[in-house]
Amino acid sequence: MTFHPRDELDELRRLPLDSILLAAGAQPDRFDKARWHTAKGAISVTGMKFINWNQSIGGGGAIDLAMHLNDLGFRAAVDWLYRRFPRRQDPDPLPPLRPLTLPPPDRSQLAPVKHYLVHDRALTPSVVDGLIESGKLYADRRGNAVFLLLGKENTPVGAELRGTGPVRWRGLAPGSQKDLGYFSVHPLQATRVVLCESATDAVSCFLLHPSSLCISTSGARPHPGWLPSLLSQPQALYCGFDSDATGDAMAEQMIALYPSIRRLRPAQHDWNDVLKSHP
Repeated sequence: MTFHPRDELDELRRLPLDSILLAAGAQPDRFDKARWHTAKGAISVTGMKFINWNQSIGGGGAIDLAMHLNDLGFRAAVDWLYRRFPRRQDPDPLPPLRPLTLPPPDRSQLAPVKHYLVHDRALTPSVVDGLIESGKLYADRRGNAVFLLLGKENTPVGAELRGTGPVRWRGLAPGSQKDLGYFSVHPLQATRVVLCESATDAVSCFLLHPSSLCISTSGARPHPGWLPSLLSQPQALYCGFDSDATGDAMAEQMIALYPSIRRLRPAQHDWNDVLKSHP
């Protein structure tokens, strides 16, 4: 187990409990924002305190909650939290558990992938072609759209995969390090930055707000490892997560961690839904 100094432990304890619940696979209650459904039973959260009504067990702070949700001892829970929520002042998160394995490009699958993105997702052909030419987007042999996550010096650190065939799905390439880089689409000069939950939403948001640098966080999460570096830029930063319970909860936690970030809520469930309904 890794040893963590006291200041790191104190920082881990103060992590928002909603983030810990989501990382452990819990689902928010549709009607009660303080209530969560977990494999351990119903848990209610008030500030930094929690109580499991099914087991009559409570506690305080993120470490206690991680121990309870995952059946872990103290040190194992600390390592579990530290790996999922790297410290903001750390230059790089922990190394990946397995090497990055990007699916090889397959140009024979490019036409159906483009058809899906243009006709099913309403992305414009010019933007799709531009992403392909830049190397940020390609098709693999399974007909998946592959959106590259780029880190320092535009080095690929992962990829979002979106199925375009009869079975629609999305995921990440094995070994992706989404705290080291992201997929983005941007104008020549951006006036603001918008964080979206997926690559297709980022492209959709860009088409709706063409003066914005639109970035995918590869899932709703309040503290991507690369976020502090963006906050040092002059452009205003907006959280454009989905208009649902998870998107709202993660946006609230992100703004609590970084008060300068503002909320930009899609008028429909996500930015692609807005784009598809746009005249």
